[in-house]
Amino acid sequence: MRLRFASVDAPDYSNLLACIRCGLCLSVCPTYHTDHLETQSPRGRVALIRAADEGRLPVGSPTFRDHLYHCLDCRACQTICPSGVRVGELVLAARAEVESERRPGWAERLIRLVVLRTLFIAPPWLERGAALLRLYQRLGVQSFVRKIGVLNKLPGRLKTLAVLDALLPPLPARPLRQELAEVTPARGERRYRVGFFLGCVMSVVFAEASRSTVDVLTENDCEVVTPKGQRCCGAPHAGEGDMATLRALARHNVDLFLGHRLDYIVTDCAACSAQTKEYAHLLGLEPAYAAKARAFSAKVRDISELLTEIPLKQPAGEVRARVTYHEACHLCHAQGVRTPPREIIRRVPGVELVEMRESDWCCGSAGVYNVTHRERARKLLGRKLANAGATGAEVIVTGNPGCLLYLQAGVREQRLNARVLHLTQLLDAAYRSSRHGDAGRR
Repeated sequence: MRLRFASVDAPDYSNLLACIRCGLCLSVCPTYHTDHLETQSPRGRVALIRAADEGRLPVGSPTFRDHLYHCLDCRACQTICPSGVRVGELVLAARAEVESERRPGWAERLIRLVVLRTLFIAPPWLERGAALLRLYQRLGVQSFVRKIGVLNKLPGRLKTLAVLDALLPPLPARPLRQELAEVTPARGERRYRVGFFLGCVMSVVFAEASRSTVDVLTENDCEVVTPKGQRCCGAPHAGEGDMATLRALARHNVDLFLGHRLDYIVTDCAACSAQTKEYAHLLGLEPAYAAKARAFSAKVRDISELLTEIPLKQPAGEVRARVTYHEACHLCHAQGVRTPPREIIRRVPGVELVEMRESDWCCGSAGVYNVTHRERARKLLGRKLANAGATGAEVIVTGNPGCLLYLQAGVREQRLNARVLHLTQLLDAAYRSSRHGDAGRR
C-alpha cells in the first residue's frame, strides 16, 4: 500500500496500526467526555489519521483538519493505552502534514507571522508586546474596558479579544529575562551548575514564579546560568504544525546551552521540559545535531525532577495552608512525572496536601485551546475548579504557565477563595519564612 504521508515528520504508520480499538482511552479523554462523539475520542482520531494516510480521506478536507485541532494534546490516552499508541504525537504529526499542504487565508498567515515567527522567535519582541499590555493595565484602560463590557459587544471573531482580556493577569513590572543576571551564584557552596531554560510566558507573565524557581535552586546549592540568547522551546510551533520553525529553535537552543558547562538544564514550565526533552528525537536524523541534541535532552529536567534528584534541602520554615495539586498534562502524561511534585509539596512544613479528583485531567488551557475552542475549554475548567473546590484547599499548585493562567482566570471569574501558585512559589515561601523568621507566611 502506498501511504499518503511520506515526509520525515509523517505519523508513524506502524503506531497507527497498533490501535486495537479497545476503548480504554475513552475513559480518560476530556473531549470525548464533553461531546460523547467517536470522532472526539483518541481511537477516533487514530482512525481518521489512518484513513487519510491510506488515501481513504482527503488530507485537504477542512473537517479532517478541524478534528485534529479539536484534540487537546493532553496525552492522557497515551498513559492508559495498553498497546502503546502515541496518539498525541500522531495528531501533531498529522497537523504538520496538513499545514504543509494548505494555503491559509491572509489573516491567518498574518497571525502566524506575528505570533509564531516574530513574538516567539525573538524574546525582545515578546517583551515589547508585554510592555504595551502592561501599559494597558497601568493606565486603567483594562479596568474601564472590563467595567463597561465593550469587548463582549464586539461582532464575530473580534469577541476573541474579550477572551484574551479575561485571561490576562496583572503583569510584572519587568520581564524576568531582563532582571536576571546571566549567572546567579549558589547561596551556599556550589554543588551543581544548572542552566535555566526560562519559558517565554513565565518570563513576561509569571516572573515572580520563575524568580522563586531561581531562589529555590540557589538555596539548594545550585549556580544558575540563564543564557540571555535563549529562544522559545518550540511547543507553540509544534502544536500548530510549524516543524521548520520548531527545528530552527531547537538547533539554536542546543548550540546555546551546550556552550556552557552545565550539569543539568532545568525549567519550571512543563511544556518547555516536554518539548526540549524531545529535541533528541526531533534532530535525530541531522548529522550535525543528532549527538548534540541527545546530549542536550539528557540534561533536561523539570524543576520538580531536579529537586528530588539532587536531593531537596528540607525547608525549615512553615507555610500553613491546605493545598491541592493540579497535574499539568505536559508533566504527568507527556513526561510521566507524577511523584516528584507531590514529594516536594509534602516536604513543606505546615502544608496539608489534599488530592483532588481527576487531578491529571486537562484544565482546558492546552496552549491556545481556551481561545480557539472556548466553550469546550470552559466546561473542562469548570470541572477542574469544582474538583479543586471540593477539597477545601486554599492553594491550588501546578507547574505550567498555561495552567496557571487559566486556573487563575477561573478563580477570578468565579470569585473563589483560593490562590493558584507555581510549585516553586510554595517551596520558596517556606525557605523565606525560615530566613526572615515569619513562620506561617502564605
